[in-house]
Amino acid sequence: MNRENKRTLGLLSAIGACLLFGASSLAMICRVEPFYSWYYSFAWWSYIIFVESLLCLRGGKSLLFEQSGKFLLLLPVSITVWLVFEAFNFRLSNWHYINIPSGTVIRWTGYLIAYSTVLPGIFSTKALLEYLKVLENSRTVPLRNPQRTYKTFVLTGLMFLILPLLWPEYFFPLVWCAFILLLEPLNHRFGAPSLLRQWEKGSLRSLYLLLVAGGVCGLLWELWNFWVGSKWIYSVPHFGFLKVFEMPLLGFLGFPPFAIECYVMSASFFLLVSKIRDKHTRVRANVIYSALAFLMIIFDLLVFAGIDRITILSFAAAGPPAKFATQTFGGDKKNPYRPPALILGQRFDVGDEGGDVLVGQDASPGLHLR
Repeated sequence: MNRENKRTLGLLSAIGACLLFGASSLAMICRVEPFYSWYYSFAWWSYIIFVESLLCLRGGKSLLFEQSGKFLLLLPVSITVWLVFEAFNFRLSNWHYINIPSGTVIRWTGYLIAYSTVLPGIFSTKALLEYLKVLENSRTVPLRNPQRTYKTFVLTGLMFLILPLLWPEYFFPLVWCAFILLLEPLNHRFGAPSLLRQWEKGSLRSLYLLLVAGGVCGLLWELWNFWVGSKWIYSVPHFGFLKVFEMPLLGFLGFPPFAIECYVMSASFFLLVSKIRDKHTRVRANVIYSALAFLMIIFDLLVFAGIDRITILSFAAAGPPAKFATQTFGGDKKNPYRPPALILGQRFDVGDEGGDVLVGQDASPGLHLR
């Protein structure tokens, strides 16, 4: 595609993204389905397409328009990367979903669409910050002999993974740094995009931009989640005060390192893909790619099932948009941060405005469904 056609496509995409965002926002406010339940996904895809289109039009680095194949590959990677943290949340129990559609097909399709926005959202925001020349002249003292950090990084990363599983009440924040420490040495050692390598050259700009992008995306995640019918809520030990939208204020500190973690994990994935391609014949590489894709799909489906069983607090019944029942549930006495099991499908009357709620497997301790 020549540059002129690409610019035309970029302009049309930007206009379409603006129209989609405006229409879905209005429909969400009016509680029109599917926009009321799935507004988060409509908003995020509008944002991603708009930012990528703007970068294309203004001469920035647009992954969508310049490397469309890699952008498409990023979507299933995004799903699997996020589901790693959903799997950890089965133990941490830091967030739950409420008022989720009860049909399995539509619910799991919603998971796919929503979770596929995580990496594109972060990377598009980082690319926009780069185009805007944010922190363009930032320099730092070069890191000498980064190889000496490998052992410390990996051991600390392993500890950061294990401690939250053993004592989630106290160590749950460590999950949001663990994979940075665990995988960054591998990325540096084997030639993947690496923050250590950039530091070795005296630049931490990518690190800083990822931190800012994580903060921006975190604010948008919480903003676009707050108003919708199907949403997540938090039950965070010790820090559940001073909420901004649904997120406790201190929880926003987790978004910047999460963006770095996504960068490092995706770099490791594409490193694996490139090593398979370089070390094997095309036929053998395709067999390995197929096996890898199969394993990712199995993992995704298992975590989807776990989300349905553990993380979803309530299912929305058919009919008018549901309100939330005014009932409080107590926690497990042995672990007050681990929600007790309820009867799947239990219904609560929500009063005069119509609609009801189907309760999922778990309820958050002391949580009011309002």
